[in-house]
Amino acid sequence: MKDIFDKWDLSCEQIGVVTNSNRVRYFVKDDIVADVPCHDLVLGGGAPVYKREYKEPKYFSEWKKFNIDSIIQPDNLIDVAKFLTSHENISSKRWIYEQYDSMVGTANMSTNNPTDAGVVNIKGTNKALAMTVDCNARMVNADPENGCAMAVAEAARNIVCSGGVPSAITNCLNFGNPYNPEVYWQFVGSIKGMKKACEKFNTPVTGGNVSFYNQSVTNGSEVPVFPTPTIGMLGVIEDKKHITSLAFQGKSDLIYMIGECVNDISSSEYLASYHKINNSSTPYFDLEKEHIVQSTVTKLIRENVIESAHDISDGGAFITLLESSMPNNLGFDITTCSEVREDAFLFGEAPSRIIVSVRETIEDAFLDILNKIDVLFCC
Repeated sequence: MKDIFDKWDLSCEQIGVVTNSNRVRYFVKDDIVADVPCHDLVLGGGAPVYKREYKEPKYFSEWKKFNIDSIIQPDNLIDVAKFLTSHENISSKRWIYEQYDSMVGTANMSTNNPTDAGVVNIKGTNKALAMTVDCNARMVNADPENGCAMAVAEAARNIVCSGGVPSAITNCLNFGNPYNPEVYWQFVGSIKGMKKACEKFNTPVTGGNVSFYNQSVTNGSEVPVFPTPTIGMLGVIEDKKHITSLAFQGKSDLIYMIGECVNDISSSEYLASYHKINNSSTPYFDLEKEHIVQSTVTKLIRENVIESAHDISDGGAFITLLESSMPNNLGFDITTCSEVREDAFLFGEAPSRIIVSVRETIEDAFLDILNKIDVLFCC
C-alpha cells in the first residue's frame, strides 16, 4: 500500500494496530498518555449525551396555514418556465463540473449516459456503485423533520432511478447556533426525520459531521443559515445492464409519471422565487407511498420495460422533462392532469414522483406490472 501512495506522491503512515483489548491506547513515543475503554467513546455506550433546551419557532405553525388558493396562477406559464430554467438554483452547473476530467481512472459510467446518481464501475465484476448528494434547505427550514426525511428520500430516488438499491448514507449537518432554542429545535427535528427515513429505506448512517454556528449578523442580530442536513447516499447496482439513464431515448417513446399528482406548490422554487413567497410548509409527503414508488421503479427497471427514469425535484415536472429531453436533443408533448392546477403540475415540487419513458411496443407489459401494484401513475 505504501508503494501505491508513493506513486501518487501522497503521504501515508501507519498510526496504530487493531487489538482485541476493547480499549483505545494512545502513545507518545513509548509513553502511554491515554487508556480509554471503547465503550466510553461511542453513543449508545458510555459517551455523554447532552440534551439542550429547544422550542418550536413561531413561524412553524403559521407557515402550515399556507393555501395554494392564495396564489393566483399566472396567465402565461411559458414565462414561468423561462424564468425557472434561467434561475441560478436550477440552471445547468455544467460550466463547473466540465472543467474537471470525469474520466480519471476510467470508472465513471455517467459521462456519456447521464443518470440521476453518479455511477462508478467496479472493474472485474458485473456490479457498479451509484452515489448522490442531496438536500433542499428550503424544505428543511419549512419543516425540519419532514424536510430531512424528504432529503433522504430524494437521495434514495436518485439511486433507484439509476438502477441501484440504496445501501447507506453519510451526512453533513449544517445549522446555526445550537444554544438558540429554535435552531436546536431544527436540529432535533432533522435528526428525527433522518432516522425515520433511513429506517424505511434500510440505509444505516455510516458516518458524518455536524457544523454549528453557521450564521451572519444583520442589523445587530444573528441570522442562522437555513438548516441544511446534506445527505450523501451510496447504492449498489447488482447488474450493470440495470443502469438506467435519465435521458429520453427515442422520439416515439411514451412518457409516464409514476406517483401521485398533487395540487401543491409549497416551498417550491416557483413559489419562493417567482412569487416571492417563503412562508409555506413542505409539500405533501408520505413515506410509505415514497417507498412504493421506488420499489415500483426498481421492478420496472429489472423487468426491462422502461427506457429512462428521472425523479421530480427542483423546479418540478417541467424541469425534469426538460432535463430528460436535452441529452439526446429530443422534446416532449404532455397533457397536464385535470385534477390539479397547471402550475402545480408543472412546477410543484411534491416528492414521490418519477418520470419514466416507455417504448410503444412494450407498453402493455409496462402497464401489466403497474396494474398489479398499488401505485398511482398517469400518462
